[in-house]
Amino acid sequence: MRGNVTDPRSPYPLADQLPAIYQEDFFGLRFASGFDVVLGPVLILLDCLEAYFSPWLAPEDFLDWLGQWIGAELDGDEPVLIRREAIAGAVTMHRRRGTATGLATAVRLAIGVTPEITESGGSSWSARPLGPFPGSAEPQLRVTVRVPDPSTVNLARLEAAVAGASPAHMPFAIEVIGTNGNDVLTV
Repeated sequence: MRGNVTDPRSPYPLADQLPAIYQEDFFGLRFASGFDVVLGPVLILLDCLEAYFSPWLAPEDFLDWLGQWIGAELDGDEPVLIRREAIAGAVTMHRRRGTATGLATAVRLAIGVTPEITESGGSSWSARPLGPFPGSAEPQLRVTVRVPDPSTVNLARLEAAVAGASPAHMPFAIEVIGTNGNDVLTV
């Protein structure tokens, strides 16, 4: 933590930069060292400022603030590595919102499992007009998650991730299935 720095003196002491006549004065040296204690943390911060804006290097207590700047959707109780990954990929996630890739990534970041996604839509090409439309007429999105024990999944977090990353016009259903196939939770 930055608040627990034991030696906050400047890495560039002012006394070393004074003219020689002042370096011989005991009072002048002590007076300059007072400025070193005050300016030291500022100079240290400025030397490391670039690291504060990298999610992989930023101090842990700075991550939440950095995540708010770029709109990373975090609850605040995720492990540090997941928070760093979510902040690093937040801009990409905003760009992929509403796509299957973006939805799969959001679910993986939320609960640690990549889901199976089934959509009702589709696209097709036809050489003739009035060809059949692909997909089904009813919009539908199904997210299936397979985990060893469905009771360990935070359903509220999963539902929030799916609601935030799925297309706004699509109703969705979430299914959490145990790997043995017997345990099924539906949201």
